[in-house]
Amino acid sequence: MKRRTFFALFLLWVIIGQLPLPAHCRGEGRMPEGFVEVKTVIPSLQLDIRYAGPHNFIGERIDGYNAPKCFLTKEAAAALAQVQKELATFSLSLKVYDGYRPQRAVDHFVRWAKNIGDTRTKREFYPTLEKRDLFKDDYIAAKSGHSRGSTVDLTIVALPLSEQESWRPGEKLEACYSPVGVRFRDNGLDMGTGFDCFHELSHTKNGKVGQPQRINRLLLKTIMEKHGFINYEKEWWHFTLRDEPFPETYYDFVIE
Repeated sequence: MKRRTFFALFLLWVIIGQLPLPAHCRGEGRMPEGFVEVKTVIPSLQLDIRYAGPHNFIGERIDGYNAPKCFLTKEAAAALAQVQKELATFSLSLKVYDGYRPQRAVDHFVRWAKNIGDTRTKREFYPTLEKRDLFKDDYIAAKSGHSRGSTVDLTIVALPLSEQESWRPGEKLEACYSPVGVRFRDNGLDMGTGFDCFHELSHTKNGKVGQPQRINRLLLKTIMEKHGFINYEKEWWHFTLRDEPFPETYYDFVIE
């Protein structure tokens, strides 16, 4: 009996030893060491933190976004500073939609996706999709690279900066892939779709967008890759630092 018990424990130890450890999630109340508020590193950076307000695919401020600020790991912020420095020589600037994203915000996304009846933002952000398919099509997931602190959503804006259109709940929505002048007016370069557009036209190399839009995407992708970032092929705005310092850790401190 003792021999069988020992063998069972030994077999369990072998099996566990071959399984990957679960990703670590840390829920500090304050910004941990290794992170920085990006505006302190890049004062000229433009911010349009969509999840700190109502104009996003959920239609309300997202959990964990108590202020319209951008936090990143020190390494990601330093690399982004090099991008900004190079763009400045051409009277251009980066504009960030989102940086570090608390795990509680990701959980908010998941709860919203499971509430099939809430489709108030469908007309703009996912007009051609059924909400029940957002998980299947990988638009919503239980974990996000943003929570590791080295992923950023952004675009390029021309300087001097033109006025950014504002949006309030209840105002008319237009499909995010509509032409400029029809869709929500972003003051960034025309990339062919709006930010967080759940549509194939958001794929970085989609050949169905116009040539000027493809050139703008190429500019953003090229300069970000030059300074160490990798683009997510299904979102022209989404970049992750290639050598991110916390590749297995998902943080949950509040942005405030």
